[in-house]
Amino acid sequence: MGRGSGRREERPPRGHPAVPAGAALLVLLPVLCLLSLLVGTGSSSPARALDYLLGDPAARADPQLRLAVMDVRLPRTLAAVLVGVCLGTAGCLLQAATRNPLAETGLLGVNSGAAFAVVVGLTWCGASSTTDLLLWALCGGIAASAVVLLLAAGGRAGGSPLRLVLAGAALGATFHGLTSYVLLGSQATFDVYRYWTIGSLAGVRTGDILPLLPVAAVGLLLAAGCARPLSALGLGDDSARSLGHRPGRTRLVVAGAVSLLAGCAVAVAGPIAFLGLLAPHAARALAGARTAAQLLLSALIAADVMTLADVLARVVIRPWETPVSVLLAFVGGPLLVWIARSSRLSTAGAPS
Repeated sequence: MGRGSGRREERPPRGHPAVPAGAALLVLLPVLCLLSLLVGTGSSSPARALDYLLGDPAARADPQLRLAVMDVRLPRTLAAVLVGVCLGTAGCLLQAATRNPLAETGLLGVNSGAAFAVVVGLTWCGASSTTDLLLWALCGGIAASAVVLLLAAGGRAGGSPLRLVLAGAALGATFHGLTSYVLLGSQATFDVYRYWTIGSLAGVRTGDILPLLPVAAVGLLLAAGCARPLSALGLGDDSARSLGHRPGRTRLVVAGAVSLLAGCAVAVAGPIAFLGLLAPHAARALAGARTAAQLLLSALIAADVMTLADVLARVVIRPWETPVSVLLAFVGGPLLVWIARSSRLSTAGAPS
């Protein structure tokens, strides 16, 4: 193909569904964020919350309303957007790099490494606060991914999809076994751990999110830098090399970005299933083979879905709350079955 055709692949043609879909998703996100600030499990009504946001003096003087809007709902809203963007981007990167349409963010051992680190922190290092769990989960997820990268980088096929998947599966199984062993000997640790591992945004504070923003920003910058090499990688490793790219190095950079992004998401919300798997499928259906458009749409779709799911989690069994991961599992399970049975599955992640 000539240079002109390569440029046309990078820029969606006029009237392509990716353009209006991206605009609609971008407009929908602040609407959902506003809804998240207005709706909660407490007694504060959406109308009163809206009065507070609009600066009504009587509403601003209500300490209970301020607590509900600013100290409970605002951090959860920010966390939902952050987790969605991280998981959507990480899942899209991983599926593109491995050419595996069923790849998700736990593939590199992030979830299992974070879980083991949380258990170690609770059992032997005196971790007790939410901030402690965040730091242990983030460090554990990144450390586990780093080990996977080291295991996958050796040999002539260093960084290949098969080596990444095998290393991630082996390390994930090892951490899962170690986590179970530690939990069997500590009932107190298990009592705390089971609430973290179910996946929820309840109890998140603004102070817990701010330290993770630079980590997520680095991951997103790496993801943006990988868009063009991943587009070439979709043509096959040999074609990518002929275009001047290095597939092994590209996959290692992708794995590093996925580690940072998924580590942030797991640290904030615990293991969240299906979102990082399904958002890239929806983005690919809208954007086609354009990797940069896929990344953007996947991040927006996941952020919208995560925010909406968190709002629904507060009202489904009101006045109690449903963990957001449970709602996503109810939706994600049937969709995953449909994807697995789809005739397009074999061509979704790699060229035929």
